[in-house]
Amino acid sequence: MKKPNFAPFKALLKKSNTIVIVTHWSPDGDAMGSSLGLYNYLLKLKKKVTVIVPNEYPEFLKWLPGDNKVLNHQTDTVKAEAIVQKADAIFTLDFNSYKRIEKLGEVVAGSTAVKVLIDHHQQPDKFAKVVYHDVKCCSTCEMVYNLIVGLGHKKLIDKKIAACLYTGIMTDTGSFRFPSVTANTHLILADLIRSGAVPSQVHEAVYDTYAYNRLKLIGYSILQKMIVLPGKNIAYISLSEEELNQFNYQKGDTEGLVNYPLTMKGIKFSAFFSEMDGKVKISFRSKGKFDVNQFARTHFGGGGHINAAGGKSDLSLNDTISKFLEIVGQPEFTA
Repeated sequence: MKKPNFAPFKALLKKSNTIVIVTHWSPDGDAMGSSLGLYNYLLKLKKKVTVIVPNEYPEFLKWLPGDNKVLNHQTDTVKAEAIVQKADAIFTLDFNSYKRIEKLGEVVAGSTAVKVLIDHHQQPDKFAKVVYHDVKCCSTCEMVYNLIVGLGHKKLIDKKIAACLYTGIMTDTGSFRFPSVTANTHLILADLIRSGAVPSQVHEAVYDTYAYNRLKLIGYSILQKMIVLPGKNIAYISLSEEELNQFNYQKGDTEGLVNYPLTMKGIKFSAFFSEMDGKVKISFRSKGKFDVNQFARTHFGGGGHINAAGGKSDLSLNDTISKFLEIVGQPEFTA
C-alpha cells in the first residue's frame, strides 16, 4: 500500500499559526473525535486553533477533551465567521463537499486561508490545496492518527488525543464490526490504549448514557415503525417530526437506528427516514456489495461509503418514502 505524503502538511503547519478545523453538518463521533483529536494535537504545536461546527451535536459527545472550546456556527455566527476570515489554514474533516456544511460552506469557500482536506468518503470535490484522502481508512480519526505519526509526532499523542481518536474509530466502525476494520485498525487502537485511552470509559460515555425517552423512542421505532419489504431483503424505519416530539427528541437520539434492521437475518439494505423542521433526512446502510453511496447520490442528493451513506429530500416524508418504495420496488432492483 502506498504511504500518504505528509510533506505538504509539514510545510503548511510550519507557516500557519492560526488554524480553523471544520467538520460536517450534524457532527457524529468520527467528526468530533477527529476534530478534537487534531485540535489537541495542534495545541501542542503551539498553534492558535478553533473548532467550528455547522450546527449542534449530540450530548453524548460533549465529554470529549476540548468540547468546551467548540464554536457552533448557528449560534455563534458572527464570532465563528470572524475567526474563519482570519485563519491561515482551514482543515476540513470527515466531509468532502461544501454542501455538507450548509451555510458555513460559503464562509469557508470565501476565506483566503489554505484549505486542507482529511476525509475517507468517496468522490471528493476539488476545493482543497492540501489533501489526504483514503476511502480504505475506517474513519477520519484513523487518518488523523496517521497524520500525527507521519509527521513524526507519535510521542505527542496523550490521553486526550487518544480518547478523541478512539471514540471516532469506535463509532464509525459500529464498535469495530464493519468491513472497513483491518488488522492495522486494531494496531492503532492498541497504540491509543497505550497512550491513555480507556475503552470501557469511552464506550460508557457514548453508549451508556441514554435518556429514558431515547430508549422509549428506539422501542417504538422497532415495534411500530419498522417495515420489512417481502422478497427484497430490505427494511426501513420512518419517524415524523410529530413522532419525534412525542419522545422529547434530542440531538443524537436516532443515532444508530438505521442499523437495527440489518441485525435481522436476510436483510441486506436498511433505510431510516426522519423529518425535522420540514426537511427529510435519510440514512442508508447495507451488507455486502450493495453500494448505498451510489444509491444515495443517484436518488437522494447524498453520498458516503459503499455500506453507509446519507441523503435528503425536499419532498414530504410520505412522498419521500413513496419515492424510495418505487425505486426499490422495480423488478430489476436487488440489494
